[in-house]
Amino acid sequence: MQEELVEKRLRGEIGDTLLALEHDAVITLGRGADAHNVLADAHERRSEGLDYFETGRGGDVTYHGPGQLVVYPILDLKPDRQDVRKYVRDLGEVMVRLARDHGIGAGLPTDPKLLGVWVDLERPRAPWSAEWGNAPGARIAKIGAIGVRLSRWVTMHGFAFNATTDLSAFRHIVPCGIHELGVTSLAALGVSPPALEALAKAAAGHFCEVFGAELLPP
Repeated sequence: MQEELVEKRLRGEIGDTLLALEHDAVITLGRGADAHNVLADAHERRSEGLDYFETGRGGDVTYHGPGQLVVYPILDLKPDRQDVRKYVRDLGEVMVRLARDHGIGAGLPTDPKLLGVWVDLERPRAPWSAEWGNAPGARIAKIGAIGVRLSRWVTMHGFAFNATTDLSAFRHIVPCGIHELGVTSLAALGVSPPALEALAKAAAGHFCEVFGAELLPP
């Protein structure tokens, strides 16, 4: 569906489009993924009901599954948003605001290896400080992953935000190739998040704020 929408956007047949969804359990690999970061072999994946899919997005290995909000923007960044780093930061800001809705002080570390949105596990409700992500021995965990692909400045893929995600599923991979740091979710941080549909609507609202857009009904 993403590929079809990207082609339609490139031809000007549709406007910018936002897909919000929830995947069945699946391990996905980005273009630069190291297959060694998938720890479960094919037999184990089948027994656990885990699908396996190679994608064209950036990034390494990640997991998608129930309880996780996945958002795929199909946007034409021309003519005034042709800045990939800014686009990625803006996606992160959407998740930061989504976490803030529930009292969680998530943020974006300055270390480029720590792509995504993170939470300090020692003080999850404190306002995020970028220094935490760079401090030796910091106990931070990722609550939101980002992986994108651009085709002639039209975007696809996007971000995944952990609401009630079963974090034990991440034991089958090395998330984003980072061995020393883990993942978290709103539920793991003591938050009772709303239903995923309500979370998706909130994310769409924040997306419009960050990107200066207006949301139209599908």
